[in-house]
Amino acid sequence: MNWVICVAVLMAVAGVPAGLLMERRLRQAKKAARLRIEGGRGIVEERFVTIGGIDQWIGIRGEDCGNPVLLMLHGGPGCSYSMFTPLLRSWEKYFTVVQWDQRGCGRTYSRMGPRGCGEISFEQLTRDGIEVAEYVRERLRKERVFLLASSLGSTFGVSVAIRRPDLFYAYIGTDQNVGMRRGREEEFREVRERLRALGLAKGVKALERAGADPAHWSPDDYNRVAQWTMKSDPPGFRRTMKMLKDAVWYAPGWGLKDIRAFVSGMRHTLKALLPEIVGYDAWMQGTRFDIPFFIFQGKDDVVTTPKLASMYFNDVVAPQKRMALIPNAGHFAAFLQPDEFLRELLVDVRPLAESRAGLATIRNESDAAPVHYARK
Repeated sequence: MNWVICVAVLMAVAGVPAGLLMERRLRQAKKAARLRIEGGRGIVEERFVTIGGIDQWIGIRGEDCGNPVLLMLHGGPGCSYSMFTPLLRSWEKYFTVVQWDQRGCGRTYSRMGPRGCGEISFEQLTRDGIEVAEYVRERLRKERVFLLASSLGSTFGVSVAIRRPDLFYAYIGTDQNVGMRRGREEEFREVRERLRALGLAKGVKALERAGADPAHWSPDDYNRVAQWTMKSDPPGFRRTMKMLKDAVWYAPGWGLKDIRAFVSGMRHTLKALLPEIVGYDAWMQGTRFDIPFFIFQGKDDVVTTPKLASMYFNDVVAPQKRMALIPNAGHFAAFLQPDEFLRELLVDVRPLAESRAGLATIRNESDAAPVHYARK
């Protein structure tokens, strides 16, 4: 998705006349007003915290600090999700939502620079993610939190959940990325056939030049494949691009410097992570979870497809598991359909935090028969 986001950003900032800059400031101010949280039990906090030996940005928002905590692991590579905060305003009534700009990303990249961000690898991100969860748990005085991992964040998010189940009530994956090593040739053929059916010969040629084996891709190949994969679903591509452009351009508190750092961080992170991305296989990270496991996937996602996510879901062993498809959503399902996604969170996820006894019951019953179903 790196290419898609970069294009949305460049579309937003290219050749902007003064009148549109004024309109942008007005829209940012209106969004900021809607984001206000008032009352003694609310929390709005942004700060840099030392994580993994470097300063990393963490934002915390919620209407009631007594609510359960939802820690988000963003995707990319290198795509901070803090720009989506206005889209998640309804979530903050039921959860304290924690955003974290990973090393090499967003405000963390802006503060530390490419050298200051240090090593960027799945292993380092896993260690950072555990440390962030520990910080959030202590800062908000919670026994456990929920882990919501999206897209590239889900690649190391499963490792975070498997290594430290004591930190979490449940794992929730969205845009669940299970890697490129399984089903890749079939996915490649399907994208190519959709492009042919649409008459997009340029896209067919671009895919064939890159080839079906991602092990041989350069960063440019990776971005081109992402570009044409998204364009193979024109309605979804148009909706996603509009959502991304509006999110970046009108993000409250974001200046042009923040946008430039956002793009630079994505490029830097893709270069660092590409060798691991193309070789990633979720099954190698593990399929046994000691906490409830959920996947909420966009029904129309052509990037991290429901078919591949379902393959991994079916092999997962957990005390409770459920997979639901979000209608009228592709990649970025949580932001394209935030209210529908929230409904899924409120069905089976949030109740797990209401009593530790409930979680213990799930664990005890799981010894006899795991509870799981897929909802479509």
